[in-house]
Amino acid sequence: MSTQPDNPPENGIAPGHELLHWFNGKLGHSILAAERSRASRILPDLFGYHILQVGDLADAHLLDSSRINHKIITAQDDNAETVKFPSLLCKSEALPVSSESMDVVVLPHLLEFADNPHQILRETERVLIGEGHVIILGFNPWSLWGFWRLLLAWRGQPPWSGHYIGLTRLRDWLTLLDFEIIKTERFYFRPPLENRTIMQRLRFMEQLGGYCWTLFGGVYLLVAKKRVISLTPIKLQWQKRRRMIASGLVEPSARNTSIQNDC
Repeated sequence: MSTQPDNPPENGIAPGHELLHWFNGKLGHSILAAERSRASRILPDLFGYHILQVGDLADAHLLDSSRINHKIITAQDDNAETVKFPSLLCKSEALPVSSESMDVVVLPHLLEFADNPHQILRETERVLIGEGHVIILGFNPWSLWGFWRLLLAWRGQPPWSGHYIGLTRLRDWLTLLDFEIIKTERFYFRPPLENRTIMQRLRFMEQLGGYCWTLFGGVYLLVAKKRVISLTPIKLQWQKRRRMIASGLVEPSARNTSIQNDC
């Protein structure tokens, strides 16, 4: 009996490593540099004791600018040697982290390539403390990158094999989990071309896109905060007062006082 896999990868790269391989390329590194620049404007203002990045993207880590000392990055394979900070080897849908223990969670390009993005968001809500923050990075389907995906998805290769999630849908998912949307940004307006010379010449599109077509950035960043709803036990207080009335422990009325004076 043959022990060879039924469908070996054509490029010799395991399916789970293809996205990591793409981010190690020229275009992937260009995206990561832009994302790290955006994250560096937000992370220094988020404080706490523990920060978690779910999924490692090549050798560029988004947590470098964070002031939080305890940084954790999870990985789903044996590429833990690429992770600079202490790491966990685990599935993104089942984090081995205590509930309400993380101050900040970063999800970089995780939801669009996950089989169950809703479960990842539920896990994120579970591990975050009250008023904790989540930062989500994803490819914008309403952009040149989304158009390229429509043309190249049939190849089944990342990043075009992902199911790009729009910001409107993502906001709805987070609202159902009692998150408050704090900030959204769209950036990287250049087309996804591998030619570095052409990409350098198209750098003017970044500044122009920020003014003219802000909705069509190839990548978006979303910041949300986990809300804490405090409930006042009004019904319990009312029941307690009913018991006091039933037992006769009530304040004397004006009528009772006048009767006592007549006696």
